[in-house]
Amino acid sequence: MLPILAAILAFITIGGLGWVLVGGDDTSGQAVKRAKAIGGARDATAAKRNAAAAANTPEARRKQILTQLQDMERRERKARMTVAAKLKQAGLSISLRTFVIISVVVGVVGFLVALVAGLNIFLALGIGLALGLGLPRWVVGFLGKKRMKQFSMAFADAVDILVRGIKTGLPVHDCFKIIARESPQPLGGEFQRLVEGMGVGLSLSQALDKMYERMPTPELNFFAIVIAIQQKSGGNLAEALGNLTTVLRARRLMGEKIKALSSEAVASAGIIASLPPVVMIMVSLSSPGYMGLLFTDTRGQFLLLISAVWMAMGVFTMKRMISFKY
Repeated sequence: MLPILAAILAFITIGGLGWVLVGGDDTSGQAVKRAKAIGGARDATAAKRNAAAAANTPEARRKQILTQLQDMERRERKARMTVAAKLKQAGLSISLRTFVIISVVVGVVGFLVALVAGLNIFLALGIGLALGLGLPRWVVGFLGKKRMKQFSMAFADAVDILVRGIKTGLPVHDCFKIIARESPQPLGGEFQRLVEGMGVGLSLSQALDKMYERMPTPELNFFAIVIAIQQKSGGNLAEALGNLTTVLRARRLMGEKIKALSSEAVASAGIIASLPPVVMIMVSLSSPGYMGLLFTDTRGQFLLLISAVWMAMGVFTMKRMISFKY
């Protein structure tokens, strides 16, 4: 009897352990679960494939491009509004505090020079404010536009270098190093900063955003959009950048055509804007007493101030009329 009881107990023990390890389910239940798991994986794969196919449609690409353009436009508008951004665009290493100090000094010097010249205190105050608020900003804006123009002129050649490097099998990071080393300033310096930013852990999109803050040009805007879309939806980067260089060169050609066709309007605006000051200077040289009342009499100074305001408004209007965006 004892061997029989031991065999029964062993059978029960082995059966219980097997039931615990298996989980109490039969083979058919396991098969159903396995089939559901395989079917769920297939459904997830099909969903990912469908999402990728939907992202590669022309409509989805247009939406991505529109979103990227809106983001770039918001960043460009923000960069144009701050003085610190304009200092970066001009390539100046001075701080905002230093710029404010320089503006105050220029305004005070202009005010003192106007007082020494014998002008009315209100007219001297207006000249000081105009010089303090306008002259430093104009210099920074002029330097920034000149620097961005030099950047834009050489940017298409830099993209060509990137395209040829990708076609020959070089990594994009190495192509950026070649552009930084071989390109003229300020293009080479900006790409050098791009390489340094990627070297300290920034992604390509983040480094391009930093670069766009320093150099908000349409060419760099288009380049960042192409890179962002290629990273999201994939595709042939060399072909996309090759098409971009074609667009950039066609855009430059269109700009030169616009400049040639609008040269007559620009010359007319310059003549109209410079005619009143030139006539006043010529009359002052030929008949000093005739024009002297405008500078010595309070009513004449008031008329001069009003004339300067109206002239500034006219010049600003003509500037907007002859400025073409493309």
